[in-house]
Amino acid sequence: MGQLISIITVNLNNAAGLQKTIDSVLHQTYTGYEYLIIDGGSLDRSPFIIDQYVHRLRYWVSEPDRGIYHAMNKGIRQATGEYCLFLNSGDWLVDEQVLASIFAIDHTADLLVGDCNISENGAVVHVARPSAKLTLKSFIRNTIPHQATFIKRDLFTRFGLYEEHYKLHADYDFWLRTIIIGQCSVERLNRIVADYNTAGLSSDVVNNPDIHREATEILAGYFPPTILNDYQHWLQEETNELTVLRWVQRQPYLYKLVELGYKISKNLKKIAG
Repeated sequence: MGQLISIITVNLNNAAGLQKTIDSVLHQTYTGYEYLIIDGGSLDRSPFIIDQYVHRLRYWVSEPDRGIYHAMNKGIRQATGEYCLFLNSGDWLVDEQVLASIFAIDHTADLLVGDCNISENGAVVHVARPSAKLTLKSFIRNTIPHQATFIKRDLFTRFGLYEEHYKLHADYDFWLRTIIIGQCSVERLNRIVADYNTAGLSSDVVNNPDIHREATEILAGYFPPTILNDYQHWLQEETNELTVLRWVQRQPYLYKLVELGYKISKNLKKIAG
């Protein structure tokens, strides 16, 4: 059967999205998983949909909660798998072979990080591909896709659960706590794992301006201003350089001239060496 995976879906009044998420999980060819659904006391058809699949669920509950991360923590406390994957309602595994392709071998890394489609109105608009080596730079202006990251369950024992006072970005706090501060091991999966639907439950998070305030607050809780200021300054310089480079690339004659100058400089260095 391979390693046991706990897939946890959090839902609130998103019946259509929940149905799509459930279908993507229950159609997996890999059987070594348990499925948990944490519903926040939905008033739409969500409880009815869940009821159709209770025989396929390891655990489910439908009751009011204190927010998305409180619901996720509920799921963690009930999970028994070696790895946890959080797939919120409206997001889905991209094909039926996702789990089988990843867990064809046993993994030992603390976190398995895959790629994630970002979809809008039924079309993929971007593919989130985290860098192979995750450093503080990776998290200053970005994060890794929660829906495409398998987390060893014992990390929640070693480093604690999601901080529920963060309403929008507690997963970001968890990545800093485990990957950057805790130096947990990370394995990059060369695989698109999930589709993140901006029209579903997660869109409230993406479009909420408070997410930037929370991210800044979280970073400040781990690093002194001197370090953060240096990173912000360096990243701004890098952004300015990329802006200039992209402008040059759009000027065909100037770009060829720059390219020729680079080749001449490179050859001169070889001769001098």
